[in-house]
Amino acid sequence: MTLNTSERIKIPAGFWTGLRQLGIAADEVVRKAQLPVSIVSAPFVTTTQYFAIWQAFSDLIGDPSKGIIKLTTSFETDHFPPTVLATYHARDYRDALKRMAKYKQLCPPESLHITEEGELCTIEIKTLHSEQPGLSILIGITLAFLLELGRRGTGQPLTAISVEISTDSIGDMQILEDYFGCRIQTGANYNRLTIHRAHLDRPFVSYNAELLEILTPVLEQSLNEQPHSPSITETVKWIMKRSLAGGRPDIQTIAGELGISDRTLQRRLTEEGTSFKHLLAKVRHEEAREYLADPSLDIKEVAFLIGYEDQNSFYRAFHLWEGATPLKWRTEHLGTNLIN
Repeated sequence: MTLNTSERIKIPAGFWTGLRQLGIAADEVVRKAQLPVSIVSAPFVTTTQYFAIWQAFSDLIGDPSKGIIKLTTSFETDHFPPTVLATYHARDYRDALKRMAKYKQLCPPESLHITEEGELCTIEIKTLHSEQPGLSILIGITLAFLLELGRRGTGQPLTAISVEISTDSIGDMQILEDYFGCRIQTGANYNRLTIHRAHLDRPFVSYNAELLEILTPVLEQSLNEQPHSPSITETVKWIMKRSLAGGRPDIQTIAGELGISDRTLQRRLTEEGTSFKHLLAKVRHEEAREYLADPSLDIKEVAFLIGYEDQNSFYRAFHLWEGATPLKWRTEHLGTNLIN
């Protein structure tokens, strides 16, 4: 499995133009981020570089809240990348948000999840990188832009019902609350914006059917060509298989590789209906079957390759999985293969 979607993040050229409008030069940002100047013209950056750029912007702007509002409100429509341009020219606010969530897949590492219930609409930002420096201002800008999109599209001064941000501090709260028009909860369990569901039906004055006819097929094709983005479950399984031999991968080590805390990792696995302990057993079971199917490996080697130093422990675990000893399972499996 190639985890390319998290290591190939595209920063649109308009981003650097937007920074210049705020009086911040691109080379200032990359120097602050301790990155090569060539990053400005690079087609993609890595996850680490991406967050370093946002942290550098936050440091240069001073108060993160001011950076959030300034970048969100001053960014001109002409500098929108195609993914955002398609949302700005959507039919209505609902269509715009759905397009935003869909096309966000083309620009990881965060994703958007929209829920409509009763009179409320909640847009939640999810990311695996909850401890990354620079994430706070990125989350703030994303939440602010979701509301700004509605304001620009409808031409109405829409306000939010609530804003929840997982960080404990994001600058001058009064500035942000004045912008959103509501109280902001920090240190929350989620990063999400809640608005009136009725706002979603508001038509966009910027609706452009002809432009959408041009943009939509291109963006849909890009989505179809987008490499599969692995779930956290798939990613953890991949890391486990890579580090099984001769040891027992622990949750702290794997969480560290993902750049998140073990608590966050366990929570994300729970959201996908599994647990670290369950995944480890599943990976060992899958790998044991694969190795036992190779007659060149003796059973002691198989036990080592799936992380068991004690062969007896491997025998007990395998009997729970298959209801047979490794030797009996291998004999039956190889015998079946020979017959076929």
